[in-house]
Amino acid sequence: MNNKEILMVVDVVSNEKEIEKEIIFEAIEAALSSATRKKHGGEIDVRVSIDRVSGNYVSFRRWEVVAAPDEEEGLDPESQMLLEDARKRNTAIEVGDYIEEPMESIAFGRIAAQTAKQVIVQKVREAERAKVVEAYQARKGELVTGVVKRIERGNVSLDLGSNAEALIPREEMIPRESVRSGDRIRGYLYDVRPEPRGPQLFVSRTRPELLIELFKLEVPEVGEKLIEIKGAARDPGLRAKIAVVSRDPRIDPVGACVG
Repeated sequence: MNNKEILMVVDVVSNEKEIEKEIIFEAIEAALSSATRKKHGGEIDVRVSIDRVSGNYVSFRRWEVVAAPDEEEGLDPESQMLLEDARKRNTAIEVGDYIEEPMESIAFGRIAAQTAKQVIVQKVREAERAKVVEAYQARKGELVTGVVKRIERGNVSLDLGSNAEALIPREEMIPRESVRSGDRIRGYLYDVRPEPRGPQLFVSRTRPELLIELFKLEVPEVGEKLIEIKGAARDPGLRAKIAVVSRDPRIDPVGACVG
């Protein structure tokens, strides 16, 4: 079955969301499979394959090959086939493989398109989350800057741009620091957690590492590793101490850092 509309959808979504086309193709295949299952009562297993060049797609009903029926649920004849029966069709087939039969494909019409849209949105979000995790996992231990998006019970949400959002937990905020929505602030990215609801980026305004990273940015000798930071301690909002040593006898480490 030919459908140029599929190719158009793939191009548009891929360009708008900067997501690989293969992810969009797989999302549409999953959506068409789901719509086909619903048309046939939802019990059968369906695989849809789209030609990446022409937009043609074909559908297959399939059965997973199993060695024996499940002890509790038994054999599901709609989606499973015993190995001995499967080998009557294909002598080389093994447990875990699939027996497939061509079936009529549904049209990429309104219902299929709606289902596809839902799956595509989900896949796009997953891909965007993966991109955020990949981008910020490499930046763990660095400073990040963002705009305060909202404040809830002392926890501050930062918009880092490019669909990335970070959280500054209340205990990682400087005591009595006044922060309002729209403020632009900097913090230390200390953790990145990929979670089902989206990647969680955690930022601190109080950790000694923030001070160290600031010195690397603001003091050229530290950034160039002519001065080494041996340690840092903070009483956030009140005072801070930093221990430094010079690797160049001509450089006064304290003077360079204070000046």
